[in-house]
Amino acid sequence: MSSPDLTVRNLTSNTVHVKHYETHESRTNGISTSNLKSLSSFWSTSVTSEPPRSTLEDVSVVIEPLQIGTASVRTAKPPQETISIVFEIKGHLYQSNIIKPTVQSQILLPLTPDAPRDHSVVYHPQHHHLTVLSHSNPSSWMRHIGDAIPLSALSIPGTHNSPTYHRALPSVRCQVAPVRDQLAQGVRFLDIRVQPESPLDPTKDTLNLVHAVFPISLTGQKRFRPLVEEVLSFLEKNPSETIIMSVKREGPGNATDAQLSRILRDHYAGDVNKWFTAPRIPSLGEARGKIVLVRRFTLEERLKNEWAGAGWCIDADTWADNTPNSLCPSGDLCIQDFYEVLETENIEKKIQYSIDHLKRAAKCVCPSPDSGTKQPFYINFLTASNFWKQSCWPDKIAAKLNPAIVDFLCTKHNMSEDDCGIGDGSTGIVVCDWIGADGDWSIVDCILGYNAKFTTKK
Repeated sequence: MSSPDLTVRNLTSNTVHVKHYETHESRTNGISTSNLKSLSSFWSTSVTSEPPRSTLEDVSVVIEPLQIGTASVRTAKPPQETISIVFEIKGHLYQSNIIKPTVQSQILLPLTPDAPRDHSVVYHPQHHHLTVLSHSNPSSWMRHIGDAIPLSALSIPGTHNSPTYHRALPSVRCQVAPVRDQLAQGVRFLDIRVQPESPLDPTKDTLNLVHAVFPISLTGQKRFRPLVEEVLSFLEKNPSETIIMSVKREGPGNATDAQLSRILRDHYAGDVNKWFTAPRIPSLGEARGKIVLVRRFTLEERLKNEWAGAGWCIDADTWADNTPNSLCPSGDLCIQDFYEVLETENIEKKIQYSIDHLKRAAKCVCPSPDSGTKQPFYINFLTASNFWKQSCWPDKIAAKLNPAIVDFLCTKHNMSEDDCGIGDGSTGIVVCDWIGADGDWSIVDCILGYNAKFTTKK
């Protein structure tokens, strides 16, 4: 039986030319992992005592931005074979190697002098499908997008319980990378849970970072203030960017939502040059260089009069619990946050709920600035846990859920009008656990790839 053609999906704003591929047949089963840098490992072709046999095949297929094509590239038979595919992008030549029968994510290896390392690929062997993604300066990816685009139209990577990367109880820790690394890799939504330490004293501003009733570190309290300073420092260095920050009160103690709102307003978010606190979704131009505050708490009475009586911050206070799909009463957020995965069998249900929400986001069309149409944030939590079951702790669920979503985003998202309708194909805000493990940020690259449509909308 002949091998199927390779499906190539171009999720960039550049034309991709698949030029040729070369098959290397090794004389040994050994695989070296020393030269080619990927997002999750280092790969190279086999190293043997005898030179490998190789065959060069011309392909010459051009795939326009945001399009799909097929190329006469057969499947590899690792570890006996390696297939090297050569691309031309923006006048530069790049190479991708297929060397193992598992999903592979790698930064394209430049073959021409001074070529930027600004593209990556994800290969899915079960589909013989390769997705080309932009990997250009993820610390400032928003600079390519026009000011008039509303934040809710963008595909935004996020993290759940973002600062919980410290040594902690296994079910409390949700992240492996510090917040500074998350931001540098393109994350633009942070999920923060806090508990006021001295809520009755209006002069005190201490907020402890928590996850449910637990501290986020076993080595001492971690505070909200240094986190905010780190985010603002990032924005000062990258003024084209914005960070959406969702804040919720959790933890032990008797503090109230009203007290939390007072502390945030009086001690943190009073500077309109650094914080966007209007009760609506801003355009990217309005939000650049600022933290956009999403509140998951009720307001102190006086704050209900802010912004000419409209209130304070984007209102996510009434957030349906454990929901597969719910629109907040404010109309500003549509949520998938089904988190009660009590048994491993329920992970498949969680995956389907997450895919369904991606499809909802994909149907939306970015409204024109003067249309008066509201496009809500589609917030999609790829997160769940069961404290009492080790196989359902955050890292274990992420190990199954994140690859399933990468597979969907690469091979199926916004592909079928029956499923997604005719829309912009946005992913919405995708909130993840345990990203960046072993240097693998492929889910972030996949999400960011769906912003290519807006890079021409200036």
